[in-house]
Amino acid sequence: MLLRATGRYFGVAGLLVWLLFGTGHAQPFVPGAGTGQFAPLNNLGLPNSPLLTIHFDRLFSESAYGKRIAREMEGRSAVLMAENRRIESELRAEELDLAERRATMEADAFRALATAFDQKVQETRRTQEAKFLEITTARDDARRAFRETSIPILEQIMSETGAAVILEQSTVLLSAEAIDVTDLAISRVDAILGEGNDSDGQEADLP
Repeated sequence: MLLRATGRYFGVAGLLVWLLFGTGHAQPFVPGAGTGQFAPLNNLGLPNSPLLTIHFDRLFSESAYGKRIAREMEGRSAVLMAENRRIESELRAEELDLAERRATMEADAFRALATAFDQKVQETRRTQEAKFLEITTARDDARRAFRETSIPILEQIMSETGAAVILEQSTVLLSAEAIDVTDLAISRVDAILGEGNDSDGQEADLP
């Protein structure tokens, strides 16, 4: 469902802003007022708008915090992939050896070895899949921690701009670029959180 407000279209999320700030009656045009208009704050270069937008994926991936997480996950994934290749090579060699021994073994003895080998393969697969899931879970947990840690920073931006809502840009059909605070949020997150660990010293406090 789309709602047209002051010449711009917003999706379902925009309806929330309309309900918060609209009266349901036609209003005279006032520069800097309304969900579709904004006015920069004096000397701050910030939009003065009840509605802001943000690309959270960009905020995470382009911040120093997100880049550190990406490096760590890529490193763990590379280690796991190398381990998988080594294990695959070892299992293939073991399978070929078993196939060569088949002609010289009793059927029951070979069947027992084949069953044991199959169980080993299945157990190895479960182990490696669990390691992959562990990496995926760690990445998701880190992303959630980043979101929670960045909330106070976004709240401060809302306070400075007079905004009541920050919407995820992907949920908005059309909006003015001037109400997108992604770049501002990235710079604030980098200044306050850094890479998001304690190895670089104490994190800066919110101003």
